[in-house]
Amino acid sequence: MSANPARRILAVVTVLALLVLSACTAGGTVHARQITMGQPALSASPVAPSASPSPTATPTPGSLDWYVSQVPTFPEAPPPQPVPLPATGAAQFWHRLPTDQKVAFITIDDGGLARPPEVADFVWRAHIPVTMFLNSPAAAEHTDYFRQITVAGGVVENHTITHTSLAGRSYDRQKHEICGAADKLEALFGKRPTLFRPPFGEHDSTTLKAAYDCGAKAVFHWTETVHEGKVRYQTPEKVVHPGDVLLMHFRPALMDDLLAALKAIHRAGLTPALLEDYVR
Repeated sequence: MSANPARRILAVVTVLALLVLSACTAGGTVHARQITMGQPALSASPVAPSASPSPTATPTPGSLDWYVSQVPTFPEAPPPQPVPLPATGAAQFWHRLPTDQKVAFITIDDGGLARPPEVADFVWRAHIPVTMFLNSPAAAEHTDYFRQITVAGGVVENHTITHTSLAGRSYDRQKHEICGAADKLEALFGKRPTLFRPPFGEHDSTTLKAAYDCGAKAVFHWTETVHEGKVRYQTPEKVVHPGDVLLMHFRPALMDDLLAALKAIHRAGLTPALLEDYVR
């Protein structure tokens, strides 16, 4: 008689335990499904989490990321208004491009001395419009380097074969220097140069005639120079004006020169533009 009630009590306890276990298991399953289903909605929520996010790593000074981070934000460049070229049988000569549009132009000369490896990536990532006035032997020896810059948006133009002063030389000598370089640059890059910069800026009327006969539409001097990260102004105002042409070279500090030029253009309320868009 005493065993039967004990069995009944044990059976009831067992059933109750099974019911509790079943309820807990069902509750756990539902809870896990809610977390899984809720994760995308939480990540897409515009509400910031209460915990502070991990800070973004600061680029190392001197790295490519650092240079890119230092580039100022420019106003949108205006649609270029090409400058009319008179039909005189000689290339037009300018220190600065005669335009009132709020643009300035970055140019890089030579190519034989130094070629910092990150320039092409910097030009690409910072959207820097650059015109390269190259000596043809340097272009031939380091074609891949300069071609990378053209892929990034740069344009190759003419700076003679031997980087010799042209002023006072005969027409034939000047034409040899200018046409010979133009022929080689066209063969290397698939485009004949249409702009020319005489070495040291030294030129005469024969230079303009020879440049024109070699396919150049304009011959450019400069209005500012940039060296080792410092802009050197040619005017007492110490400011970049619309149409100004900034000169730098392929030297070890070219990354600093590009950044200094961009900051000077930005301080003047201008936007960097490409010379070739204005001289067609």
